[in-house]
Amino acid sequence: MASSTVLVLVALALVLATWVWTVAMQHLVWRPYAVGKAFRRQGIRGPAYRFFVGNNEESKAMRVATADDVLDLRSHDIIRRVLPQYQAWMAAHGKVFLSWTGYRPSLCVADYDMAKQILSNKTGLHSKTDPGPNIMALLGKGLAFTEGDEWARHRRVVHPAFTMDKLKMMSKTMEECAAKVIREWEARAMAAGGVAQVEIGQQFVELTANVISHTAFGSSYKEGKEVFEAQRELQYIAFSTINKVHVPGLEYVPTKTNVRRWQLNRKVRGTLMAIIDERQAAAKDAKGYGNDLLGLMLEANAGKEGQRAIMSMDDIVAECKTFFFAGHDTTSHLLTWAVFLLGTHPEWQRKLREEVLRECGGVGASLHGDSLNKLKFATMVLYETLRLYGAVIMLTRTTTTDMELGGMKIPKGTSTIIPIAIMHRDEEVWGADAGEFNPDRFRDGVGRAAKHPSAMLAFSVGPRACIGQDFAMLEAKATLATILRRFEFEVAPEYVHAPAEFLTLQPKCGLPVLLKLLDQ
Repeated sequence: MASSTVLVLVALALVLATWVWTVAMQHLVWRPYAVGKAFRRQGIRGPAYRFFVGNNEESKAMRVATADDVLDLRSHDIIRRVLPQYQAWMAAHGKVFLSWTGYRPSLCVADYDMAKQILSNKTGLHSKTDPGPNIMALLGKGLAFTEGDEWARHRRVVHPAFTMDKLKMMSKTMEECAAKVIREWEARAMAAGGVAQVEIGQQFVELTANVISHTAFGSSYKEGKEVFEAQRELQYIAFSTINKVHVPGLEYVPTKTNVRRWQLNRKVRGTLMAIIDERQAAAKDAKGYGNDLLGLMLEANAGKEGQRAIMSMDDIVAECKTFFFAGHDTTSHLLTWAVFLLGTHPEWQRKLREEVLRECGGVGASLHGDSLNKLKFATMVLYETLRLYGAVIMLTRTTTTDMELGGMKIPKGTSTIIPIAIMHRDEEVWGADAGEFNPDRFRDGVGRAAKHPSAMLAFSVGPRACIGQDFAMLEAKATLATILRRFEFEVAPEYVHAPAEFLTLQPKCGLPVLLKLLDQ
């Protein structure tokens, strides 16, 4: 009896081993071979596939080789620092080429018509790529990663919070948060004879976290700051694992990184649920949900009396994660790079200051949403900042079925990579000065800034364009206006121009700036 049991177990083990081997060979050998061959037949080539790791090691080596490069202060050629592998592969294989992220095919699409076709698709052919457990813990499965009917349901709840009328009401909060920081800078400058050196990058991170804490959570902003601290650590975890080959099931193993991610995720969820429960209790007492982003979202979610809520509490928590991280991280870097560009182009700094004083008044005059929307030069500078130093340097989608794109057949499961940072420097589309800082290109609006109407991809395009772009632009204008009314500034001599990607694009060594108090 015992011997027959052993034989059965051995047989099962052999069957299991054969199945694992077959599946592994299918995904790691035969499919990469077949996909690569199918693309070569269509004239699409790229770096050679290597077993299991794909081009990950090659990509890592190129990034390491350029990691210590420092750019000239007037140079905006960041590609050799942040996307050296794509620069090399594009030079060798053209604007459309095939590479491998581990054993998964990735089609780089640096063609604007094809990119628009991908981003504007409404039929679900190009879904958001699964970001993995670390980024999902950071951002949550909110608008950024939902699809189809689920995405439409989320957007119906979130959209009312981001209408311009609602955002204008938040401009006072944005100004108050900025003014608090400015007063600290003023004190430092006066103590130092009128000029102070400030590491402005970290200051903007803290400022925008404060703004989103107030505008998203209102009176619960202290709890919002706890979410901010936890998300910063989750960002470190996500970045440290982003280029590793994904092994299915590994996210459930209690490694040191996984355990810490679970702890932080529980902390963020617990803090957000406490805030949400407090709001719902207040609403039952007829006090309302509040006029901040969370309150507006809860009100939209509640629907009409007697109807079921549109989204679950897990969905609400996911949306809170998304707009909290995206609402401070991307805007802080937009402000940092805008100050860098204005600090190295004093003629544009003067133009913006004159415009701010003309449209918004001097120190002491309140900033209003309507006056901020009249700042045309500021809008032009911010868009040019986003073109050259946008927080997101590439977009990724995954084909959900075998399909055609630009006359090319693409198999199901292929990642399509849209390298925004490279495309924003395409001289065929943006002109011979594509590598230079020239806000005048946006004088007639975003749609006429380049030869292609959808050339500006910083906020994406199509139905999945960033829902928070008006919030980011309004906050950036309010902050810049507050600074420009009080200071002249220039980049400090100690600054090292080395842009780096840390999920989002930011200065590797911070941005020290010399702030000079203006005579009032």
